[in-house]
Amino acid sequence: MFRSYCLAMQISPPRTASIPPAATRRHLPEGLALALPAGLALTLAVGVLVLNQGSGALLAGGAYLAAAALVGVMMLRYYPHDRLGACNAVTLMRMALTIALLAPLVGVGAAGWIVAGIATLSLTLDGVDGYLARRSGLCSAFGARFDMEVDAGLALILALHAYVGSPVGAEVLILGIMRYVFVALGWIFPWMTAPLPVSYVRKTVCVLQLATLIALQLPQMPPDLAIWLTRLVSAALLWSFGSDMLWLRRTR
Repeated sequence: MFRSYCLAMQISPPRTASIPPAATRRHLPEGLALALPAGLALTLAVGVLVLNQGSGALLAGGAYLAAAALVGVMMLRYYPHDRLGACNAVTLMRMALTIALLAPLVGVGAAGWIVAGIATLSLTLDGVDGYLARRSGLCSAFGARFDMEVDAGLALILALHAYVGSPVGAEVLILGIMRYVFVALGWIFPWMTAPLPVSYVRKTVCVLQLATLIALQLPQMPPDLAIWLTRLVSAALLWSFGSDMLWLRRTR
């Protein structure tokens, strides 16, 4: 479930060029033309029927279209297989669920337990797409990157929900932006693009990060507990981030 998030801090910040280019293709993978509209329908359905949004759901649909266009372009350039496969279809559905959570941020706020439930479903499916990729022989660097970016987007959106709908302060945004900070620093400092060794401490911090972001959506969370939990996990994430930076600098 938490594989991709841990990857976000385990591997170097991936640049687009770091994904091995696929053989030049003229057509999108088989199945993508059906999966992309299905994802749009899911985004709109969740936004309107589950999150009870109007204009917010439409804006989320627009965001999905932009993301879907990017996925299509990247698949043409980097996806090595001729068919989409169930694994990438699941990741697309996870992307649709994640983008649907944008609707309450730009529209009327939704019940926190609904947001938490959708986020939990998306993370549960995170374990499904990897399993399907291995079973079908459709594993690829693109698929791993796609999976990771969906998870990173989910963390950011959940952090924004917590910031606007819970008693925590701006420190909760740390839980949503560290992936992007790490990537940005990799463009500035090339030595930060080196791979990191596997760390169970880092994985534990990643699990705490996600669990905290979901828990913060629940209205039953006591305000004092929410504030101190956010500060504690943010500090742990910063410590993990700093430790990795120091290791990369020492071993460059």
